[in-house]
Amino acid sequence: MEVTKTRVDGVLLIKPKVFGDERGYFVETYQKERYSEIGITHPFVQDNHSMSRRGILRGLHYQTKHPQGKLVMVSLGAVFDVAVDIRPDSPTFGKWFGAILSQENQHQLWIPPGLAHGFLVLSDIAHFHYKCTDFYDPKNETSILWNDPELNIEWPFAEDVVLSQKDMNALSFKSAVQLK
Repeated sequence: MEVTKTRVDGVLLIKPKVFGDERGYFVETYQKERYSEIGITHPFVQDNHSMSRRGILRGLHYQTKHPQGKLVMVSLGAVFDVAVDIRPDSPTFGKWFGAILSQENQHQLWIPPGLAHGFLVLSDIAHFHYKCTDFYDPKNETSILWNDPELNIEWPFAEDVVLSQKDMNALSFKSAVQLK
């Protein structure tokens, strides 16, 4: 696999080897020893799978207690995936990184614990998978405004974005980091 460090401290773009022929393809999406070699040593305790339609934007989410590290990928469709550094002591505090994850490229993003995460669905539908290093804790989950001008995330499109009620009521970046 090919691993690229991103402009956000600790966030890795992972490009697994894809073995394909006329029958289809095979890709190894996780193997503990190989991922440990690139610094992902956290134990995973939960796997999630969501399906969303074009224009759905989920995030930017994080947990104030029990922060989750996430290894994310898309098995069908395409998303623009974003990690935001909300760790005040980090050299990349307030920076974001985004990448297209799709069934075509099979790329993954490693988002260490303590970052906010979200994605925008680019295809008609997308199947999004992620492994988590801590359990989901809805009482301590918070959302940051996806279009906060201080973050200035360059989403592929901003019209007709569909949000949950929680994400419509999200906090500004400044307000959110004060909760940490």
